[in-house]
Amino acid sequence: MPTIYSSPMIVMCLGLLYLWHTSCVLAASPTDASISASSLAFLQSHCVDCHDGPEGEGGFDVGSVSTKLDHPRVYESWVRLFDRIEKGEMPPPDDSQISPEELRTFLPSVEQSLTQAAKAHRLRDGRVQGRRLSNSHLQRTLQDLLHINVPLARLMPPETRSSGYVHLADAQTMSHFQLENHLQVIDAALDVAFDRATLGGQDWSIDYGPEKIANKKPGRRNRDPELRQGLAVTWNSGLIFYGRISSSEVRESGWYRITLTASSVKQPDHLPSVWCSVRSGPCTSSAPLLSWIGSFAATPEPQTMTWDAWIPAGEMLEIRPADTTLKRGNFAGGQVGFGEGEKQNVPGVALTRLQMQRIFPGGDVPTVRKRLFGSHGVQYNSKIKRSEPNIDDASEEIVTTRIAEQVHQFAQLAFRRPTDIAVTQPFSEFARLVWHEQLQSGMSREQAYAAALRGGYRAVLCSPRFLYLSEYAGDDGQLDDWSLASRLSYFVTGSMPDETLRQAASQSKLRSREQLRQQTDRLLTSPRGQRFVEEFAAQWLDLVDIDFTEPDQRLFNDFDIVVQNAMLAETNLFLQKLLDENRPISELVGANYTFLNERLARYYEIESAIRSAPPTADVASATDMNPDGMRLVSLDGDSHRGGLLSHGSILKVTANGNDTSPVLRGIWVCERILGEEIPPPPSNVPAVEPDIRGAKTIRELLAKHESDASCAACHRGFDPPGFALENFDAGGKWRDQYRQLVSKKYKRGADVDASHTMLDGRRFENYNEFRQMLAADAQTLAANLATQLLTYGTGAKLQFSDRAIVTNIVKQTQNTDHGFRDILHSVIASKTFLNK
Repeated sequence: MPTIYSSPMIVMCLGLLYLWHTSCVLAASPTDASISASSLAFLQSHCVDCHDGPEGEGGFDVGSVSTKLDHPRVYESWVRLFDRIEKGEMPPPDDSQISPEELRTFLPSVEQSLTQAAKAHRLRDGRVQGRRLSNSHLQRTLQDLLHINVPLARLMPPETRSSGYVHLADAQTMSHFQLENHLQVIDAALDVAFDRATLGGQDWSIDYGPEKIANKKPGRRNRDPELRQGLAVTWNSGLIFYGRISSSEVRESGWYRITLTASSVKQPDHLPSVWCSVRSGPCTSSAPLLSWIGSFAATPEPQTMTWDAWIPAGEMLEIRPADTTLKRGNFAGGQVGFGEGEKQNVPGVALTRLQMQRIFPGGDVPTVRKRLFGSHGVQYNSKIKRSEPNIDDASEEIVTTRIAEQVHQFAQLAFRRPTDIAVTQPFSEFARLVWHEQLQSGMSREQAYAAALRGGYRAVLCSPRFLYLSEYAGDDGQLDDWSLASRLSYFVTGSMPDETLRQAASQSKLRSREQLRQQTDRLLTSPRGQRFVEEFAAQWLDLVDIDFTEPDQRLFNDFDIVVQNAMLAETNLFLQKLLDENRPISELVGANYTFLNERLARYYEIESAIRSAPPTADVASATDMNPDGMRLVSLDGDSHRGGLLSHGSILKVTANGNDTSPVLRGIWVCERILGEEIPPPPSNVPAVEPDIRGAKTIRELLAKHESDASCAACHRGFDPPGFALENFDAGGKWRDQYRQLVSKKYKRGADVDASHTMLDGRRFENYNEFRQMLAADAQTLAANLATQLLTYGTGAKLQFSDRAIVTNIVKQTQNTDHGFRDILHSVIASKTFLNK
């Protein structure tokens, strides 16, 4: 239907999207607030010796500082000045002495000016401007709106992360390329929805025994399992794609429920199981990437596991042993012959039964049809082998009225608020135009009706009212009920409000703290809300970068994909427990428990911890719901594990794959855990390290680095947390000595020294003392969590005037030792969250 694809209506909608984004960005106009002359004089009298002219230390020139807070850069500069002077970082005590009387005058004056500027800006423009749906938000919204479950985010371009988050308004862009891509995503979503409504079931399933799973006969060499003693067996090997199951190739892209019964073969006596991976992919050399589905611990007794996974058309399963600590078989020529693994006496996995069934998590066919065609039903057309909307012999007037009503109803859902019919009329008129054009082209009335609805929906989904979170507020800045419903829903579920939340908004039942608490708790327990912890942690803790580096197998020969995914599960289950049980925030870094499976416990070299854990503690050990076998385990008092900073996932994303850097880890701890934003290096500080000749360890190297005054001011703040984590290597394992490269071989090097002194003078001798120090500072941890949640939930970094809100949240949660869930509820009930 080319008239739809090239229609002026769509072009107009896309143009409005671009103009909407531009106008939202430009809305951040200047304020009239300014810094007092006395404050500027204070700065000049104490700082000019070191910061005079363009060559001033750290690239800071006192003479160029403006007092007008009408530009974001000027405003942020004064915020940094305020913070560093308040903390005593600047000026250095050896360079200039500031009397208490001077500070009592300077700090309140600057604070008042900064607060006034922020409030004036917020009253005029709001705190957040022009926030559009992120890739994840757009995907989830289209899925819920159209009752489909296609991973549409795969079609979208990568997003820019700002302060760790992808949906901050001030970092979002809009280009012609993105507009074109948005249209492609909308078309893909509508195609799936209309196919689902008109093609019906699209059912597919297999139920294979070993004979169907295996595809290797005597004399034949390939990479499929072989039939051994009545079971389909794959031996442990480093050969890529070995363990692929050709007979599991799917014909259509979709969600599939995979049920597998498997056991171990030739399991080593010293291990309780053989850890295996389940992945999908084309399994050919031209397409080497595989998608992770899950893992399981194969034991001599057969076990049955279940996973749900999205599998693109033409892809198949690969099921194989995946523990790199096991003995591997050697197979020549890139293929495996029947019986070649048997004589090498290596472990393997035996498959007894494989079931796969096409599923549709988004919704059943009647639900999709009702959303697209209303309550008038469909009728099957045997000529085109599709169902069509049922319009019977309805008159022209009735049909066009139905089109307008259906488009209006769809638009209200897409726009996430009651919408006047005058607003949706252009979309309805466009849909009517499509109806007439398709009839004139010779299309049947039923097909023209479906095309008209599709064209109207397409125009609606290209509207700024859909793609942007249009937030409306009263004169006092407080969000209206519908805007608040959307903000709460996208915060907790990453998608549009559900029917219950829409009803609450329509009845103004989102105004009290108790009403917000009830809705939040309900959303968190819903299927959509159960993603909250995982998606928040992925951005807050940089877990989205877990695949960015791959440890060198020569250095980390016991690290494998099963370990990595168990690390992610450890962190997500740990945070979920903190949230579900409202655990004290001190446990974030000081917990004496964690979640492990046998493979991860062995990697951490704390097998005794999991052997003492009950198999059904909190998370079942090896069931359909938890084939990864994660368990809640208690840790000894002298254990180095427990708390986020000891999680392998965190330690991996804060390293470069092979080496660790106290600088990188220290900055990460400051920004992600302590809430101290570290500015980028000054522009006039060279990238080359200061003189490091003679440095033998990272501590000596950084000691020389800190001897440069341009570097020392910042390094004194973030180096101590970085050194505290030096006992953990780049793969997350504990070490007491570094590795030293000698004659192209790695040998034991110098002892790790994790001791340091914090900027405030507190001293720690080792990692355990450091984490105890952090755990004791519950207010700092609580303030940081509140800050991260507010940033994630509102789509904007906290401003200077938000600091009082965070302080109030910390006070409100004191009675529960700053319980994790209480902090979340206080964030949602805060003025920052409730206001535009």
